[in-house]
Amino acid sequence: MILPALFFYLFAGVCIASAVMVIVSRNPVHSVLYLILAFVNASGLFILMGAEFLGMMLIVVYVGAVAVLFLFVIMMLDVDFTELREGFIEYLPIGLVIGGIFLAELLLVAGGWVMRPDTAKQITAAIPANVSNTEALGLVLYTKYIHYFQIAGIVLLVAMIGAIVLTLRHKAKVKRQDINVQNARTPELAMAIRKVAPGQGLQDSDAAEWVK
Repeated sequence: MILPALFFYLFAGVCIASAVMVIVSRNPVHSVLYLILAFVNASGLFILMGAEFLGMMLIVVYVGAVAVLFLFVIMMLDVDFTELREGFIEYLPIGLVIGGIFLAELLLVAGGWVMRPDTAKQITAAIPANVSNTEALGLVLYTKYIHYFQIAGIVLLVAMIGAIVLTLRHKAKVKRQDINVQNARTPELAMAIRKVAPGQGLQDSDAAEWVK
């Protein structure tokens, strides 16, 4: 019993410290790295509780795909974080008010939350004893809680679309393809016939017309 307790305190302590560093770190790349560390330690906690499927899902899906995707997106997008922080002081009072409302709601929910005496019996009764952990989770998730599972997928899809819309910035100096303009081109616009005198060639003043 001593060894599992030591691992529990180790994983829990590192997980909490990593979660705090995700918020405190000024560099977003460092925040993602601390997030990966938090996921790894949370996976260790799941394995200690006997939920090895959830632990492996944290490693394979969240660390191997989601967190690494966040890291590449942050590193590849040319986001000016200094510009984003310029209005921090201006909107700080509104943020504090909204944060206080959320904190009050969480305290009300946590203060009024009471576990039913038969909750543990219902949870154990819903899981058959002759199946593995992964199969039991699938039986519960895709039968009794299928609607909540689909709603969670829709929420994640909307969040992904919102993140793409918020971070998509068009640079003025970058040429982009316009399908409507290309389809509207005619042979007269696409080709120009010029009569060039022998030995003269094109002049620099005609460059703008040729580019057009």
